[in-house]
Amino acid sequence: MHRIAIFASGSGTNAERIAEYFSGSAEVSVALVLTNHPQAGVIARAARLGIPAVVFGRGDFSMEGEVGEALRRFRIDFLVLAGFLWLVPADMLAAYPGRILNIHPALLPKYGGRGMYGMRVHEAVIAAGESESGITIHYVNDRYDEGATVFQARCPVGPGDTPESLANRVHALEYLHYPEVIHGVIKNQECGEKNRVTL
Repeated sequence: MHRIAIFASGSGTNAERIAEYFSGSAEVSVALVLTNHPQAGVIARAARLGIPAVVFGRGDFSMEGEVGEALRRFRIDFLVLAGFLWLVPADMLAAYPGRILNIHPALLPKYGGRGMYGMRVHEAVIAAGESESGITIHYVNDRYDEGATVFQARCPVGPGDTPESLANRVHALEYLHYPEVIHGVIKNQECGEKNRVTL
């Protein structure tokens, strides 16, 4: 059984869908939720799903701190970032090589990097007059949004779109694809593969 920990900073809608996707699986389970925000909506979502949640501060975000202790205690072997805004520390990258995924609400390498998250991304896409946007699921490395791409999905940007309407379209792609891509990556790694996932 592969045991996933999800890191989230906000409402946790992606975390909830990932947990629901794996709820009946005999191969993969969401065993832990971690958040750096004491009021994050993901905490209540995790409670409703019966998933333990850990709230941590900056000083505990390492393999030597509370986060690392929780990952070991819950026997976590795969990390998923779902709306989590901190850069993953080097010791965690070393402990989980090729086993940390993130989702970004745009088609990287455009509109990524430090400070580019949530509605800021959609505002930038519309301001630039882009005709399409989408999602990028990628491995995590030591730089914001620069890890190797695993999967992208696209959606149109219309002349009447607002950041809110585009966000809704992008969220739909996230909910549809992120759980499946996580599953595909885990299955590929069981076979010794780290290629892009094709759905």
